[in-house]
Amino acid sequence: MVLTAALAAGVGVAVPAFAQDKADPPKLDLPKDKIDLPPFPADASVKQVTRVAGKTLNYTATVGVIPVRDEKGKKIAEVVFTSYILDGAKGPGRPITFAFNGGPGAASVYLNLGAIGPKRLQFGAQGDSPSDPPNLVDNAATWLDFTDLVFIDPVGTGFSRSLVPMDETKKRFFGVKEDIAYLSRVVYDWLLKNQRMASPKYVVGESYGGLRAPAIGHYLQREIGVAPAGMVMVSPVIDYRARGHTDLSPLSYMITLPSMAAARYEREGKPLSPETLAEVEAYARGEFVTDMLKGQSDPAAVNRIVERVTRYTGLDPALVRRMGGRIDTQTFLRELYRDQGRIASIYDANVTAYDPFPWAQNRRAGDPILDSIVASTTTAMVDFTTRIVGWKVDGRYEALSDTVNDNWANRSQAESVEDLRQALAADPKLKVLIAHGYGDLSCPFFASRLIIDQMAPEAGANRTKLALYPGGHMFYSRPGSQAAFRGDVMRLYGAVG
Repeated sequence: MVLTAALAAGVGVAVPAFAQDKADPPKLDLPKDKIDLPPFPADASVKQVTRVAGKTLNYTATVGVIPVRDEKGKKIAEVVFTSYILDGAKGPGRPITFAFNGGPGAASVYLNLGAIGPKRLQFGAQGDSPSDPPNLVDNAATWLDFTDLVFIDPVGTGFSRSLVPMDETKKRFFGVKEDIAYLSRVVYDWLLKNQRMASPKYVVGESYGGLRAPAIGHYLQREIGVAPAGMVMVSPVIDYRARGHTDLSPLSYMITLPSMAAARYEREGKPLSPETLAEVEAYARGEFVTDMLKGQSDPAAVNRIVERVTRYTGLDPALVRRMGGRIDTQTFLRELYRDQGRIASIYDANVTAYDPFPWAQNRRAGDPILDSIVASTTTAMVDFTTRIVGWKVDGRYEALSDTVNDNWANRSQAESVEDLRQALAADPKLKVLIAHGYGDLSCPFFASRLIIDQMAPEAGANRTKLALYPGGHMFYSRPGSQAAFRGDVMRLYGAVG
């Protein structure tokens, strides 16, 4: 966690009157800012077993710390990792994967216990409760049979912590470039510490971690001299600039419309596939854009937009007309189930909760998924770390830190498209998988589609695959989608023919 410094009071020294003509005693030059934290325990490990694809996997789970040092070698932060290493398979050909979540402010618990780790906690689907027991079960879709796994919690998340005052913490850790630089060094230091430099290396990131993945991959490749063999981006936001919208730009409405349509198709029982969404995707990047740019000067264009947007979203035609077909995400989620007194999640538009403020003009409730996962993931990860692994830490676990998120700098201009393009150009063998859930409105899949389509064929169509699955931001909460995702990742790693 991020710990702000306590201000230490200065200590005055009284000088007796008879001694005033003598040399003054030395001053006690105490620091103005002092951080007094209990030391972290030594790395701890435990032997575990899981089963996947009919195989029994024996592995070692470790929780430990990588120090972060400044230019003078002073330790300024401690980054906590959780690793899973398959027993008896440490040769140089064994891949190693580094996993990051997003936020900014999210610990890696979501990828760890939700998607790819050897044990799984159910969360992110309709009916999941934050007070459910934190029971970890074997994850049938884990990647451990074909790669070792290292989950990294950035400073201020999980148990990771800064050792400098808050002003310096923000400058060193809570910015786009600074974040990439120190996390890349953490990857290098882990490889060095564990003698895994010769292993094939992969980077996976979810959400804002999906922005991190190509940026860290390119930084490792260019600045540190450790080249990844592949990158996996899970429900990523690759370019925040596409989210900004004005009355003139149709881009933000354009990238969300296909996911809104996917949510409707799923409610109606239609199978989701690229073919099912082909019509709305073609409309979103074609007639929708040209008609929206015509604006109110062309009533026929407005009429066409209203008709098509109503058809794809299933919203009240009067509402769509009142908004000129410009349906923002929060309006969509509030109005979709308003007549049922429920609100939808931005992470999966078909996961809902009852609206505790149904008569409020604007939505006042939290997100149905986000509000349900912090307690369950925190409880499960703290129990796993302290009781099962035996890393007896004294501190608070931050599954999702508002402090980090609120203090992040320049996020609205963050992007890693340039890093993605340059990394692919520099390494003709590098491969990338971008995975999305159809119904995710926090990081809509169509934004990634447009980014890939702008890339050169040598990098885009040939080596960067966009994979879509039923579900939302955490599509892996659905067993079928998680299994399909595992299959696509195995192909990226060359783990299947």
